[in-house]
Amino acid sequence: MNRLTDVRKASRPKPRPELRPLATRRRFQFVSALVFAAVIPWIVRSMMISGGALSVMWSNALIGNIVAVVIAFWARLSVETYPGIRRSYVILPSALTGHGLVVMWFLLTRFPYDRIALMLGFVLHVVWLYALFLYGERRSTRRIAVVPYGATDRLLAIEDVDWRPLREPKLANVLPSEAIVADFSADLPDEWEAFLADAALAGRIVYQHKQLAESLTGRVELEHLSENSFGSLVPAIGYFHLKSLLDFLWALLMLPFILPLLAVAALAVAMEGGGPVLFKQARVGHGGRVFTAYKFRTMRTVEIEDEADLKGHRVRQALATEEKDPRITRVGAILRRYRIDELPQIFNILRGQMSWIGPRPEPEILTRWFMAEIPFYRYRHVVKPGISGWAQVNQGYVSGVDGINVKLQYDFYYIKYFSPWLDLLIFFRTVKTILTGWGAK
Repeated sequence: MNRLTDVRKASRPKPRPELRPLATRRRFQFVSALVFAAVIPWIVRSMMISGGALSVMWSNALIGNIVAVVIAFWARLSVETYPGIRRSYVILPSALTGHGLVVMWFLLTRFPYDRIALMLGFVLHVVWLYALFLYGERRSTRRIAVVPYGATDRLLAIEDVDWRPLREPKLANVLPSEAIVADFSADLPDEWEAFLADAALAGRIVYQHKQLAESLTGRVELEHLSENSFGSLVPAIGYFHLKSLLDFLWALLMLPFILPLLAVAALAVAMEGGGPVLFKQARVGHGGRVFTAYKFRTMRTVEIEDEADLKGHRVRQALATEEKDPRITRVGAILRRYRIDELPQIFNILRGQMSWIGPRPEPEILTRWFMAEIPFYRYRHVVKPGISGWAQVNQGYVSGVDGINVKLQYDFYYIKYFSPWLDLLIFFRTVKTILTGWGAK
């Protein structure tokens, strides 16, 4: 009887997972991008031109377009692993990076190449990726199965995910989902622990709920941290020093272009009157060292009472700017909207006090208050502060106690996952902020 039952079970058709749209599959995106960005331009140019020297030019362009697609695809995959990113934001910058590097290589090596084929490859590459996004990825939603034990119920409040709580520990119920999430610290029944082990052996992705929440929200929850949990948090030393060097070189390169803009902005602030052109403030940087940060003045000057009156909640109210703060001047509103008010900090970068990208430096008085209230707050200073940061591109304006706490969660996420790809993502989103004005602070 048992043998007959086993035979019947084996003969039952296994449930098939729901198929993802073809446009959302990475292999299809890569292969189709090669066809549109490399093969089609090569075919078009080979039909238009002939001759030995010319054939070498469009053959080199074919190889160049293939390399550009590979670089762009690698950059997209690396950046898209971080939260808060819409794939549409990465398409154009990644394509520009890939094709731009190829063009630079041809210019430096002076290899013969077909400009029209390279340009056609870039245009078709971008158009095709946006078409895939609009057709498939824009409509797709992540599906994640949830083991109903421990603190996983907190995840259900996170939007843009199709959460599918499991009722019983069976792999067949997981097939329509992309991954599984569980609270490993919870006291799971034996059958659920066996289920997670079987899922891992079957090649299913199994997330710890805390790491998944950090990935989806881009924040590290402060109430669950301790100094011990951050004790191993040491950013990659090699990248830290490389980034410092690149910050300095890029600031030196950009200085001739930024100086005229600084002059125009300074003249506008001076003509509006109401105080000095530059706003100087003591802020805390890398290693807890205090430095003077420079900004264009965007607010009317006000008298601040003595430090004794700036304790507790009043500290944050005094130093947090509302989105429509009445103290902001007309010129200041424009400078803030397009981040021009931060440009004088290029001199802080040249002096090694700041980076282009990193947590925004907090005023010294506010930092002292936070360090007294949050023991692990000092870990915020293990990296250099930046002109733009993870909190700025995700959160926008900050006001009130809750807003500042969320900002700290974003800052700790950046420190925990400190990497060149996260910096690249912040750069992409900062460009969007500058163009649209959203998130300026």
